[in-house]
Amino acid sequence: MKIRYDARGLAEPDAQAPNIAKIEGEGPARQAVFDAADLSTRQINLELRRLVYYEGVADVTIQNPGAKHSIAVGILTRCRITIEGSLGYFGCGLIDGPEIHIKGRVGWSVAENMMSGVVVIDKIAGSLAGAALRGGDLVVRGDVGARTGIDQKGGTIVVGGSAGMMTGFMLQRGRQIICGNVGGGLGDSMYDGAIYVGGKVTSLGVDCVEAELTPGDHELLERKLRIYGLEPIASFRKFVCGQKLWHYDNLEPAERKLVL
Repeated sequence: MKIRYDARGLAEPDAQAPNIAKIEGEGPARQAVFDAADLSTRQINLELRRLVYYEGVADVTIQNPGAKHSIAVGILTRCRITIEGSLGYFGCGLIDGPEIHIKGRVGWSVAENMMSGVVVIDKIAGSLAGAALRGGDLVVRGDVGARTGIDQKGGTIVVGGSAGMMTGFMLQRGRQIICGNVGGGLGDSMYDGAIYVGGKVTSLGVDCVEAELTPGDHELLERKLRIYGLEPIASFRKFVCGQKLWHYDNLEPAERKLVL
């Protein structure tokens, strides 16, 4: 498929929603399905927005997404979206409210800057999953790549498998639940929040320390795994900020070397 760009670099500036979705039911129970195999990224998103915003359909299924990038981004209303296939980079970013179920894999930066809602991925996810996440739940049933939840500011990330290096890098708020193993540099330069790991930790990052689990932690872990149908883990370890970097600017040069 040949994509046309205007002078500003905007892809398909004259694209229109293809109006191919099949809508069934009446009222709030209406459901829509459309096949995205022959559509461009812009056409897919225009059709999705037409259904959600203009037709008022709250349950949309996208078939054959073809691992295209930037699908289902910027949806700012409560609805249910099912994607029957895999996505490329930056899927489901900048959303506020929808519940999205991806029945496949995803590339880099899924659910980046999500404000609220739920994104569930049945298989694996690439690096930077949940980057700058602000709210809601991001659930990956398989493994994730490096830097999961980088600069996370809220919400919860749940990983049923293992996570790569630098997981929780610069975590500011929120929680991460990793059921499997985690690569090196866990929680490097984290400021707040908590990371729970059910498997082995290769190494801790700067200013990341282990803490005792509380009854509230146990309740959270049991509830989140139960809600998303993940297998219970025999035991978790909890990691938090050691708070040494909170006062980094006030340290003498020699003291800074000891912290880092």
